[in-house]
Amino acid sequence: MGWELIWILYAVSLIICLVGFKKYVYFLSIGYGFSVAGIGVALAIMGLTGTFNGMGFAHYIMCLLFVAYGVRLAGFLLVREIKNASYRKTLKEVTGEEKSVPVFVKFFMWILCAALYVAQTSSLFFRLYNGNSLENGAETSTLMWVGIAVSAVAIILESVADRQKSAQKKERPDMVATKGLYKIVRCPNYFAEILFWTGVTLTGLDTVKGAGQWITILLAYVCIVYIMFNGAERLEKRQLGRYGNNKEYNDYANSTPIIIPFLPIYHLAKKDK
Repeated sequence: MGWELIWILYAVSLIICLVGFKKYVYFLSIGYGFSVAGIGVALAIMGLTGTFNGMGFAHYIMCLLFVAYGVRLAGFLLVREIKNASYRKTLKEVTGEEKSVPVFVKFFMWILCAALYVAQTSSLFFRLYNGNSLENGAETSTLMWVGIAVSAVAIILESVADRQKSAQKKERPDMVATKGLYKIVRCPNYFAEILFWTGVTLTGLDTVKGAGQWITILLAYVCIVYIMFNGAERLEKRQLGRYGNNKEYNDYANSTPIIIPFLPIYHLAKKDK
């Protein structure tokens, strides 16, 4: 399964996720983004040093997408926290007091999050690792190119969604974003996250071998989908607390899918009576 190499990626993720000990939420935000980027760099270095047999152009593109995805996400979150006072207030409300988080809980999250980020990127790793047993090395397939295209589109969508939200909140701070991508789906950034990891998963599905690899890839994908739906639910709860009595918000929420475009799932949280 390549555990001797997976440990290298895990070490990279563990080192980067140490940032979570400064602030608990960083395990799931800045540590998350930079870990994915770091794993992308580590895989590219492995390819350049001959660890993987026949690592080609498409594989390096996927590594580059890991870096682009991770740096963009972590950078955006970091800049927003530094510059946006209202976001810092919201972040504090959501996460609670930092001092209330016991050290052993932080340690558990550190170990768990680092493992999850390695599992999320494992589809590409398994393609490269399994390719070592082939004469021509890690082959490139149509499915891999489809996965690369899907992931690239997802990065663009997430970037556009974040820009549109920032612009609309400046224009109307008393209302959620409702234009652009938000006219199609209320959480386009969460949808883009799911789309990105769907693409990543596709890049290695046709080369997976054994139960261990299948379980790792599919469990990681299920986890990220669950996390995104859970994040959308928590966001909706906060929005209901702020805009629940606003007719404009309710009309928008009742007619716009919450996370998957064109899928008629409009609510994940129940409104308090």
